Amino acid sequence: MPINIAILASGNGSNAQSIMDKIAAGALDARLRLVVSNRPGAGVLERARAANIPCELLDHTLWPNRMAYDAALADVLKRHGAEYIVMAGYMRLVTARFLRAFDGRVLNVHPALLPSFPGLHGGAEALAYGVTLSGCTVHFVEEAVDSGPVIIQAAVPVRAGEDLESLMARIHTFEHRIYPQALQWLAQGRITKKGRRLCLTPTGAKPAPRGRDCLIWPPLEEGF
Repeated sequence: MPINIAILASGNGSNAQSIMDKIAAGALDARLRLVVSNRPGAGVLERARAANIPCELLDHTLWPNRMAYDAALADVLKRHGAEYIVMAGYMRLVTARFLRAFDGRVLNVHPALLPSFPGLHGGAEALAYGVTLSGCTVHFVEEAVDSGPVIIQAAVPVRAGEDLESLMARIHTFEHRIYPQALQWLAQGRITKKGRRLCLTPTGAKPAPRGRDCLIWPPLEEGF
């Protein structure tokens, strides 16, 4: 049964594009009800228009505070029939009120291996720390920043002398694979929670090519 999703994004929207592409290819059983950006001129809005996906600009500077903005945002998302909220480069913290409106159904992707290096500059902080492995994490969203249960992670080695631009480009490549995969598992009803640990019900699906120099867990499946 397809799930109804909405995407929140503040920038270019490359993760949103990967999700739209997987839906169009029939690999992801989801209906994209709405794309919302909080920033005028965000590239994600042009991507949505090009794909004939409903989209809206909700400029957060036009609301008096975060609570008021999130209340209006939740109303718009519900009005469009969104069940799961997909934060894809959405550069705002959401309030407890917003999370209650979509209890346990808000996801995010983070460019580091959580719980290490949460926050806005996680990728840069990981590189500055001197880690030998970095990567990305898809997780459920809770009130604390980047603290929710992990669905899937991809780990990549940090190459000697690598700069942030190069590392983040490689990490983004895997974000574009693991985020649609996580959503497909949700659509299939295969994710269950045991405390903070998420369990994936196996189906015997064929594995996807893993790619070089990476570890993804749980493993990607065919089509991702």
